[in-house]
Amino acid sequence: MKKIDFDLKNNPFYDFQSSRYTMSARVNVEKLWKFSKENDCSFFILSLGCLINATNSVANLKRRIIDDEAVEYDYLEGVTPIMNEELKIYREMKVKTPQEFSNILDWHDYVKELSDEILSGENEGFTLDMMKRDYTNIANFSCIPWVDFDMITSCETKGRQIQPLITWGKVNENHEMSVSITVNHIFVMGRDLAYFFENAQNEFDSF
Repeated sequence: MKKIDFDLKNNPFYDFQSSRYTMSARVNVEKLWKFSKENDCSFFILSLGCLINATNSVANLKRRIIDDEAVEYDYLEGVTPIMNEELKIYREMKVKTPQEFSNILDWHDYVKELSDEILSGENEGFTLDMMKRDYTNIANFSCIPWVDFDMITSCETKGRQIQPLITWGKVNENHEMSVSITVNHIFVMGRDLAYFFENAQNEFDSF
């Protein structure tokens, strides 16, 4: 984490009651979908990896406000809910970035093992008060695989919440998938979101 030269006080969105906003768009996931099926990999896990990489590729998405100063993290790890529908178990896990592993498949196996440990009770998973999450180098990722949605809104803990919230949905018959991202206008403009979606598409195409 480093402090950055950013004029918060004169930012036009700084004193808004809430400067959060959301954008949704569709990405084509055909290559990753087929790769997952052919290689017996979790599409959910590999999608998570693609979206973590896309988030970390945009510097403005890694910015926060701490002690009334603008800072930028070197990277954001991913926090995501996981569940076992049969046992009605719902937990959260925090995962490292794919860059910390030699390849995406090694990262996939690490996430799969961690998920299994949490759902079996061997690992308690991720726990952190919601109000403290904005001061941690994490982004929140959530999958709703049952719904091919067009848009979604997200909860807020406070008006100046900065942490990015990324949600993705069901893959439709054209191998398109909605991805939604909620950000704060203090740091993130439309062009930054264009970079995010462009980089997300590149990540899904890399398979």
